This record gives sequence, structure tokens and C-alpha cells, in this order.
Amino acid sequence: MKFEIIARDGQTVARAGRFHTAHGTVETPIFIPVGSIGTVKTLSPKDLHENKVQIILGNTYHLYLKPGVKILFKAGGLHRFINWSKPILTDSGGFQVYSLMDLRKVTDEGVRFKSHWDGSEHFFTPEKVVDIQRRIGSDIIMVLDYCIANPSKKKETKEAAQLTLGWAERSREHFLKTNNLYGYSQFQFGIVQGGVYPDLRKENINALMDLNFDGYAIGGLAVGESGQIKNEITEISTHILPEEKVRYLMGVGTPIDIIDAIERGVDMFDCVIPTRNARNGTVFSRFGKVVIRNAQYKADFKPIDEACKCYTCRNFSRAYLRHLFNVNEVLGLRLATLHNIHFYLKLVRNARAAIIKDNFIKWKSQFLDLYNSDDKL
Repeated sequence: MKFEIIARDGQTVARAGRFHTAHGTVETPIFIPVGSIGTVKTLSPKDLHENKVQIILGNTYHLYLKPGVKILFKAGGLHRFINWSKPILTDSGGFQVYSLMDLRKVTDEGVRFKSHWDGSEHFFTPEKVVDIQRRIGSDIIMVLDYCIANPSKKKETKEAAQLTLGWAERSREHFLKTNNLYGYSQFQFGIVQGGVYPDLRKENINALMDLNFDGYAIGGLAVGESGQIKNEITEISTHILPEEKVRYLMGVGTPIDIIDAIERGVDMFDCVIPTRNARNGTVFSRFGKVVIRNAQYKADFKPIDEACKCYTCRNFSRAYLRHLFNVNEVLGLRLATLHNIHFYLKLVRNARAAIIKDNFIKWKSQFLDLYNSDDKL
């Protein structure tokens, strides 16, 4: 994968860059909306394009179960199946392994699990996960990893990190001897594990770097540790990971999490927070979170954020959004999701612009002063 760093912040290790795929160039730092089953919930590809989404995330576990790889292959891959012309990254399903504690068994060979849909039994090996993602046709594919909760005992964490590394070696070998099925290049990222233990993280990173992946993800965070520890482990990881490769912090997070990680040299993020919060009636603004269901917005005819240029803020009031949620109208979920996706994409664009202007720390300070202020909307 060709990754170019076009600017660096003078006071931090934050960087602005771009990487290239067969389905387009992605400018970093970038937020990746989550579309696990082939859709960013409530939004169409047109909505995503209009909000300047550059890349979306699909999930191997979910897509394997429904609609299934046979259907995706017949369709010509996930891009054609969902009518999305820009890049796609697919997670390997490792996090679903973590979340399905009562429905799976992990061994050196792979993961045996039961479908959350119908209870049917399936077996994922590192090689099979590569083959599934070859059929999905995603631009960036992730290796199968073993994520455990934080904090876990060091012995358990070390065993999980070693298992992840063994799977990564098998994944890389299999990837390099197989071909894309649709006539364009795919890229493979390794995933760093090691929990909250710096020495385990360092060992894992150094071993993964020997495998020369196209990019590297920092996994196993946002699963129970404090924000301070998350930042410390992120900083340790980016300090060691190669400068010339994309760095991806998986499953993170809040606007503050993202800005903190950009400051520490991370390039890519994904998280369900903007879409899930939207569907629950919480939207983001430059003044912090707004719980739009609250009674205080019953007769509030201002937009969510008067400075926001998204479709929702240009056309609808807080009072109307509150009404939609209170009568369980699906349009409320859609309008809130549009706003939150717009907010997150604008956030990373502004961070990128600040890095290019070499004033990231000033921009971050100004953003946080407003976002954390007592003067709420």
C-alpha cells in the first residue's frame, strides 16, 4: 500500500497523509463509519457520499453469516452488492469472537462459534478468514485476532497476544499465496494485541513488523481500560510502529478519544458510537453531546448546532427531532445519524487541516474548550 505523509505537526507526532487503493484515495486522519452487514444503518450510499465519507467498514463475521460469501461472490463482491464505489475495510470478526463469550471456543487452530442468528456451528481459521475476505473483495482486510477484556491477568493476556501472533503469521503466509478474485489489489493489516502491558505490546509489535504487513492496527483497546491507559498504550504502539505504514486504532471512539489518538500519530479510526448514539437519540455538537429526547428541546426551534452545515441542521429543529424520537418515527434515527456522521467526518477533516497548518495543539485546545464547556446548547 502506498502511504504518503504530507504534513507533520511541529509539537506532536500527529500527521496528515493519504493512502491509495483501487477504489480511491483516502486522506488521513480519517474516521470510518461502521457498516457491519453491508450498510451504515439508516443511510444510503448517496448520504455517505454527500457527507464526504471516504471509506466504510464491513465485518467478516456478519457478512459470512448473512448474506453469505456465495451471494457476495455471485454479485461481484461487496462493492457491487451494496453499490459503494469507494474503499471498504473489513474487520476479521475477532471482536465478535470477544463478544460471543458463551457461543465460542478458541484453540490454536482457530475459533469454533455458534451463529447468533440461528445457533448453527461454524469454524474460523486464520486462512479461512483470508479466503472469506478475498470473496468479499474489500480493499483492506484484517487478520483474525484474539481480543480479550481489559484489564486481564498478564499470563492470560500474553497467551492471547501469542495466539494472535501465530494467527497473523498464518494469515500473512496464506494472503501472499492467494490472489484477489476481482482483478484489483487488496491490502492486509496486522493487529497488535497485548492488553494494558507495555512489554507485551512491544514484543507483539516487533514480531508483527517482521511480517511486513501493508498497515498495522492497534487492537484490544476500548474494552474496559481507562482513557489514560488507552492513551498510554496507543502512544507506546505508535512510537514503535513503522512511520511509512498506516496506523489504525480499532473501535475508538468518542470525539475526544479520536483527537487524543491523532495527537499520538494514529491515522484511522472506526467506531459504532456516532451511529448507535444517533439511533438512541444522542447527537454530537461543538458544545458536546445533546440528548435530543430531553424535554428541554420540546419547543426549541434551533438546529442541533447552528454552525453545522449538515442536511439535518440546515432543515430541521431540535423540537422536530425530539418529536420524531418520541413518536418512534424512523426518520428521527436517520436525521440524527446523518448529523453525527457529518460531525465525525468534519472533526477529522479539521484535525487534518490543523496538522497541515502546524497548529494542531491550538486547534485541539479550542475544540476541547467548547466541547467540555458548561455553556451547553
